[in-house]
Amino acid sequence: MNTAVHQSATVLRITEIFYSLQGEARTVGRPTVFVRLTGCPLRCVYCDTAYAFTGGTMMALTQVISEVAAYQPRYVTVTGGEPLAQPACLPLLSALCDAGYEVSLETSGALPVQAVDPRVVKVLDLKTPASGEAHRNDYRNVSCLAPHDQVKFVVCDREDYEWARFKLDEYSLADRVGDVLLSPSHEQLAPRELAEWILADNLPVRLQLQLHKLLWNDEPGH
Repeated sequence: MNTAVHQSATVLRITEIFYSLQGEARTVGRPTVFVRLTGCPLRCVYCDTAYAFTGGTMMALTQVISEVAAYQPRYVTVTGGEPLAQPACLPLLSALCDAGYEVSLETSGALPVQAVDPRVVKVLDLKTPASGEAHRNDYRNVSCLAPHDQVKFVVCDREDYEWARFKLDEYSLADRVGDVLLSPSHEQLAPRELAEWILADNLPVRLQLQLHKLLWNDEPGH
């Protein structure tokens, strides 16, 4: 057996494992354990987790599962960085599901999601033009989305909003997934302005504010 390949499937580089309230998506406000993997191939202009690009601690898959279990959670979110950039993310997701947790994956949408355990709720972020990374969207992922999954757009300005509205129609996202989430980019777009656009167009979406930023000012570990 190739030792390097075997190790990559059983070892992860972890930035942090912490217990907090879910700040986004359908389970917002619910106590959740977050497993933040290190590394990301994207560089969105508004990224609020740049500290997860490098560093981290190497941990065995069994060790990660043990640390998560110590919190006795119902919900677990695997995030990053871009968690799918690490090969061991896939077995981690399956192991968390096997342990009986409700598991969600926060992914940029730039890497393939076909192999993600179908029990996992995929929260797929389609990058808007103002993110600087819209060219990295892999639209083949859309066909892999299930009714329990979610699609997120971080909206920086009116152009982003119109782009998201076009993608909503182009891929019939409201019919394909459980929730389409529009989130104003923090300190770039006033939440009220985005809310008024959504209401004016009667979009079948959910306005999303980042609860963790309201409560803890985006401190790491929350």
